[in-house]
Amino acid sequence: MSSLKIHEKNILEKLFNRGGYVLNFSNRTFSNFFQENGIDIYTEKYNFNGNSKINRLRSFWELEDDQTTGKLLEALLEYACTTEIVSDENKKAVQAIINRLLNKPSNEKTEKEFLNIDYSSINISKLNLDTSFETVIKQRLHEIKYTINNAPLAAIFLCGSTLEGILLDVAGKNPKLFNQANCAAKDKNTGIVLQFHDWSLAQLIDVAYEIGLISLDIKKYGHTLRDFRNYIHPRQQLAQKFNPDNYTAKISWQVLQAAIANLTGQR
Repeated sequence: MSSLKIHEKNILEKLFNRGGYVLNFSNRTFSNFFQENGIDIYTEKYNFNGNSKINRLRSFWELEDDQTTGKLLEALLEYACTTEIVSDENKKAVQAIINRLLNKPSNEKTEKEFLNIDYSSINISKLNLDTSFETVIKQRLHEIKYTINNAPLAAIFLCGSTLEGILLDVAGKNPKLFNQANCAAKDKNTGIVLQFHDWSLAQLIDVAYEIGLISLDIKKYGHTLRDFRNYIHPRQQLAQKFNPDNYTAKISWQVLQAAIANLTGQR
């Protein structure tokens, strides 16, 4: 049972509750979201408050411990921030609850603080990529700089795929660290760790954070980039009414630069 207080539950409900629904989830996407986080929300044990999505969420945080609840709420907050406008005040309030549940300090940078960090001096040669791959990465970085103001959607996709490529390279050079991490991508049926080429960007980000290669800020905003990149499918973009501007592209570009800086020990 989590240690959520009544006032904390009220804060969470104000952000997530949509009159029995949770955010914009359908039954299918609600189930998929929880499964991505290792939970089958439609088992009978989460039905004691009622069958609606918000009642199942209530049952979840009543039954599960602080760590399990905190991790799920952290993922749910990240999702909320990519599907609708969440005020800084609401975001901070929910993040404070998550930090308490996970017993971690609240030292994340605000979006404004994150965007103001100067990464202009990063040197990608310190990634120790092979020559041909480094050439491709440099070409992409050059193209991203051009597309941020001229084609923000293209910039977002380039940032996401470039980050994924770099993290895959890092994983390939550190297979033991990545494979033995708690967040390592595993086959749902066998529990066997998947080959790196079958890992998602989200899984690469989570493990890179777990083993200390990237900071909490980059994990947080990296998942935002991951969610942005999901709109590469036009129908998904239409369904979510996602219309990126150059500000969104700048966030994605900052995530990529920050990740490179962390991975090379430059910040």
